[in-house]
Amino acid sequence: MYMKPNRKWRIPTRNQKETYALGVVTLFPSLKDPFSKKGYEHFYDADSGTGYIAWRLKTVQRNAKKRNKPSISKRNEAQILLKMRETFYYRHRLVHDPNKTADILKTFPTFLNTTGLLNQDFSLLFSPETSSKLLEMWDTTFKAKIIEEAIGLTSTAVVRSLLLSANNQRDSEHCSDWDSDMSTLLLLLHLLPPTPGKKVSKISASDAINRLVVYQKSRTCLEQHLQKREGRQPYLLAVGRNRDQIEHFYIALDKNLIPCCTGGPYRLA
Repeated sequence: MYMKPNRKWRIPTRNQKETYALGVVTLFPSLKDPFSKKGYEHFYDADSGTGYIAWRLKTVQRNAKKRNKPSISKRNEAQILLKMRETFYYRHRLVHDPNKTADILKTFPTFLNTTGLLNQDFSLLFSPETSSKLLEMWDTTFKAKIIEEAIGLTSTAVVRSLLLSANNQRDSEHCSDWDSDMSTLLLLLHLLPPTPGKKVSKISASDAINRLVVYQKSRTCLEQHLQKREGRQPYLLAVGRNRDQIEHFYIALDKNLIPCCTGGPYRLA
């Protein structure tokens, strides 16, 4: 693959790739495969279109597309936030219209690439004072209260591991992989009673955790994750180096990812 100044990537033809493969083993005879027909199929096999060169070209092309993806400037982001604020009540009506609910992301695709829009809608829906109360009182009131209540739960392996992590006892081999704040939030699933009046199949709190929050390691393909994931219920996708080092949160909805603000404990509005 080669690139001319100020032009897009040009993809080599099949003959060019085969020439490159031949050139490699000609210049470096020790790299030739003595067990293959031509000796360079591991670099490029014209019949199957596979080999290191083909793989490398696809990787470079994919990364080039990511680098060339237009980013949203701070000024444009401010304009988007303003326009979305102005259309909030119209959007709110769409959400409650069963015939149009599924088209929200098609009508407002900026939800998929602009962080903070969900927070803004949440604030407009419940007022800034109400919407920020959880974050303001998390460390001083809510977190300690949840942990206190969870101590009285039936002791299971999952509850014990979450309690250890919630209390920052990370030196224990039995603690949860999640950090203190997320472990505390997940303890709520064990504390909250099931919704009354609905005839639905019961699932355990542990199963509910796996349906609510899904961890994905950094630098993995999120698109592949979405395509493999079954079910239509939305869930929280946590992306990071480890479960206790989450870098990004997304709400996964209908095979789409809506970026969330992050911060202490977690700005998931």
